[in-house]
Parts: sequence; C-alpha cells; structure tokens
Amino acid sequence: MARTGDPHRPAAGSALTSLTFALDRASPVPLYHQFAQQLEAAIGRGALTPGSLLGNEVDLSARLGLSRPTVRQAIRTLVDKGLLVRRRGVGTQVVHSRVRRPLELSSLYDDLESAGQGPATRVLRNEPIPASADVAAALGLTEGTEVTVLERLRCTHGRPVALLCNHLPPSALELTTQRLESTGLYRMMRSAGVTLHSARQSIGARGATTEEAALLDEEEGAALLTMRRTAYDVSGRPVEYGSHVYRASHYAFDFQLLVRP
Repeated sequence: MARTGDPHRPAAGSALTSLTFALDRASPVPLYHQFAQQLEAAIGRGALTPGSLLGNEVDLSARLGLSRPTVRQAIRTLVDKGLLVRRRGVGTQVVHSRVRRPLELSSLYDDLESAGQGPATRVLRNEPIPASADVAAALGLTEGTEVTVLERLRCTHGRPVALLCNHLPPSALELTTQRLESTGLYRMMRSAGVTLHSARQSIGARGATTEEAALLDEEEGAALLTMRRTAYDVSGRPVEYGSHVYRASHYAFDFQLLVRP
C-alpha cells in the first residue's frame, strides 16, 4: 500500500509530536479526509487534549509532507465540527472532544471509560426523599414512598459534560458518595446482583437554566440534550429512574436505524 513515505511523525514543538499518521496516497479516500479522520480519532481517545496546539498550516504541511490546501481542508473539517479552533498568532488548537454515545442500555461512566475519555464524577446530592408523583409512577411505587435521589456532575478530561439525576427505589444497594465518585451507578448495581434487562427512554432538548449553566460551564439558555429513562431488571421491576441533561456542544447520541422487514 503506497503511503506518504513512512507513517508521519511530526517534529518537536507540536502536540502531534507523539502521534503517527498513515496516509494512503493510493486510496480513493482524499488525503485531507484521511488526515481529518485520524486527527478526530486522536482527539476522541484523549491523545490530543483540550488546549493542545497543532501549529500553523505551514508547519503542519512541512511536518506531514502534505500540501497546504490539504491540511487547510482537514483542519476546516474539524473546525466545522467544533473540535479545533484557529487562533491568530497561535495556530490551530484543540477545543474539546465531543462525546458520542450509542443509544443502548449502558451507563455514561462505562461508555466514557471504554472510549478512553477519563470519566470523573462529583456527587452533588445523595439522600433519601419522599417520591413525587412522577417518580413514584416511574418506579411503580406509592407517592411519598422513600426513595434515594442522586445528583451527579459527570466530567471528562476535566470538563463537565452531563448533569445526572437518578431516583432509586428502596434496596440494599450501598450508595456511598465515595463509591459513586469512583465508579458508575450501573456498575454498582451489577456488583450488587442487579441484572439490568431493558429500559424505556425518551430524548429531547431545551435551554439551560441558570443553575445548570453554572454547573456545566455554559451560558444560560445554551442548548442541552435531555434524557429520561426508567430501567428494569430481568423480573420486570423498575430499578432506576433517571433524568439527565447533556451539553449539546460536547455530546451526541448515535442511532442505528433498521428497515422493518
């Protein structure tokens, strides 16, 4: 397979120094698209962190053995996606990696960890409260039954991406703040013998409240994705009701659509 010489390793002085790029000149895929894909993958797995400087187009072209228009088009692709930004007198800089999450019954913590996103959690609330009418209905309980409410701020690479609120029915599950800040809720459930089977989930969008904006490092009214989910165990018993918000600028749900036979 013909490549741009050997896989390219940029010279010192760039955040790309430790990375290699295998660009196939014989491929029908344009070189700019190959480079953009590999850059995006490096950002996604955390090899290029927010704030990393890539240098200017002239330097990148020389280091990678690519023409300036090729480099410019690759950078423009990732600028349009919100992953890179051009700064006058500085060069090209990584802004953030957008979390892309498959739409399936899994925890955000597990998804971020498996994607190399370095999840971290700050517990804002962990206490028993009487179930409201909505929470009671979701969990199949009588209104006023004591449930546990959890509010957590989920971060990756040091930046907030989601505000999670979960209600759980009475159980023997040990929900200490220390454990909640070191692992995911679904992982804790599994270790306690709870086998998750299915869930009902709805997704929407709205503007951030003042409190949400402050916690998520957004402007008031900024776009947030919303998700409500009731999860069930193998016996069909509701074991968790979640109401979560995600930064739309940093987060996306991925859908797989199948044709009905």
